[in-house]
Amino acid sequence: MAVLALDTSNYTTSVAVFDGQTGCNRSKLLEVRPGELGLRQSDALFQHVRELPGLFEQLERQGLLDGIAAVGASTRPREAEGSYMPCFLAGSSQGRGLAHTLGVPFFAHSHQQGHLAAAAWSAGRLDLLDGPFLAWHLSGGTTELLRVEPQGCSVKGEIIGGTTDISAGQLIDRTGVLLGLNFPAGKALDELYRQTDAGPGYRVKLDGLHFSLSGMENQVKKLLERGEKPADIARFALNTVCDVVHRATVAAQDQYPGLPVLCSGGVASNRHLRHVLTEFCQAIFAQPQFATDNAMGTAILTWRAWREGGQV
Repeated sequence: MAVLALDTSNYTTSVAVFDGQTGCNRSKLLEVRPGELGLRQSDALFQHVRELPGLFEQLERQGLLDGIAAVGASTRPREAEGSYMPCFLAGSSQGRGLAHTLGVPFFAHSHQQGHLAAAAWSAGRLDLLDGPFLAWHLSGGTTELLRVEPQGCSVKGEIIGGTTDISAGQLIDRTGVLLGLNFPAGKALDELYRQTDAGPGYRVKLDGLHFSLSGMENQVKKLLERGEKPADIARFALNTVCDVVHRATVAAQDQYPGLPVLCSGGVASNRHLRHVLTEFCQAIFAQPQFATDNAMGTAILTWRAWREGGQV
């Protein structure tokens, strides 16, 4: 028996199935016009509704939609009161409708819970979900350091650190757009990074486990105005992010000794960040394809809830 899950985040439409051991995720990145820094929620919602049938068709052609035992969906950004974003209505409404049609239970999760589950599973460490751990959620809209505890068949994260303003992903994407790259710019900026051996980035001040990145966008603009090479600017931005995330991780490990560190979110697929945190902090990373937005984590949590007959 398998379960079906949907995730309709701000930039990716995803549908996945999971049978307790293996799974399949199908995703479609939403379209952002060249030069723009994102999507309005109404545009994202429209694109999700348009793309979902095609993703279901892909799973159907693989014979993966037979015998679905439960349906789950990401219904909100975080597991917190008042957490809401309209784009998640596309997945949650279709998920609830499918569950009623099939006569199977529906389980609601948060987008962040799905990220953590996908990261743990793809790293071969699903056991992490059964105990406390530290986690980074590093994405286009979120840079949060969490202390995570089990919550029934799922998990709940308490924010203990991260940015106080723009996210690491926003700095990376804004840097990329300034350099003429398409949004989202993470992969392209990562490729530019490898084309130079320019010096380190800016040493951002760490206030406990929190830090600010808003001033770094102005620093990037100044480098661009001075005529610095795009590869050097890319390296400056990525080194700045990697350095402050590394230092915050070390500080968190000192404050919460013995807890493993799990890294999720699209920014966590950056090769330099993975190298630094793996070598110096023994951090655990999602496989790159499951670091970005996906429905696999939501499917994993749905399967755990269905297996236990739990409520989430």
